[in-house]
Amino acid sequence: MKSTFPLFPDSASTLSGHVDALFIVWSLVSLFFTILIAGLIVVLMSRYRRRHPEEVGADERAALWLEVLWSAVPLAIMLAMFAWGTKVFFELYRPPADAVEYTAIGKQWMWKVQHPEGQSEINALHIPVGQPVKIKLASEDVIHSFYIPAFRVKQDAVPGRYTSLWFNPTKPGVYHLFCAEYCGTEHSRMIGSVIVMEPRDYETWMAGGTPGKSMVASGSDLFTSLACATCHRPSPGVTQRGPSLEGVFGSQVKLADGRAVTADDNYVRESILNPLAKVVAGYDPVMPTFQGQVSEEQLTQLIAYVRSLGPTGAAPAGGTGGTPAAGTPAASGVTNPSSAEKDATSPLNTAGQTQGAAQKPPQK
Repeated sequence: MKSTFPLFPDSASTLSGHVDALFIVWSLVSLFFTILIAGLIVVLMSRYRRRHPEEVGADERAALWLEVLWSAVPLAIMLAMFAWGTKVFFELYRPPADAVEYTAIGKQWMWKVQHPEGQSEINALHIPVGQPVKIKLASEDVIHSFYIPAFRVKQDAVPGRYTSLWFNPTKPGVYHLFCAEYCGTEHSRMIGSVIVMEPRDYETWMAGGTPGKSMVASGSDLFTSLACATCHRPSPGVTQRGPSLEGVFGSQVKLADGRAVTADDNYVRESILNPLAKVVAGYDPVMPTFQGQVSEEQLTQLIAYVRSLGPTGAAPAGGTGGTPAAGTPAASGVTNPSSAEKDATSPLNTAGQTQGAAQKPPQK
């Protein structure tokens, strides 16, 4: 559709055409039945109206085939629409394995974007054309909504957890970025731009920008400065007070209450900020909370570092940045679990961490 038609902004992603087709067909089907039903109402009202006060209508019933027809046809149409909509929904929320992950953090009233290589931007996102992009979303205050009309994608950024969306831009250009959730008095000013560039131009832009540490490198520095290695990195001759984090991300973690959870971004984040929520089996709840000590950006960097400690030694594509929950444990006395327990509970979370104020992490 042409961008001059207000209902349809530029179509600039691989999935925007699918969304448009779904919207158009649903609109046409709805319009057809609206006109059909309204027309029948007018015709039947006119033809079978009561013409004399003493007139009494005949007792008639519709044919069985007609009753079945007007029930079965709408049901079949609605099921087909549901199946099609479900297919598009899964396409929109299942990023490909080769998607490059960026982090966007909403804050009244701006978007703070960080590239995996370390560059950061405010209310702007530079990306190469033809490269699938996954955006990991977080919020520092209230609910925001990351909305790019030209790509037909929108996702809320919710405080206290991570969400994500993905897209694959198909043509270079500058596209609007909005916050689509009322977030305060200056909500209307929370706008930005997504700049899609040719790969060569993108590399030139990256080379000319202010260099920065990668998400993983920044997370590694934080892991060290917060003394996370004191509990989560085995040392010869030293009792390990927390589970090892290598290979934890994406694995099943056995908890002290008998449950098993997947060590994903939200699990790592919760482990850092609320370590007592999910205590790893075989470890004492001695890890202190890091609530208020690390920012959202630092959390995403810590998570990126924990993800990078997987079996392959590299962060898996499509994950979100976040703080490695286990990475944040302070040096608080934890009992040393048996080697079998360590293997079964390799999770990040030092099985529960005390929120005691006395167990603050050592300063730099």
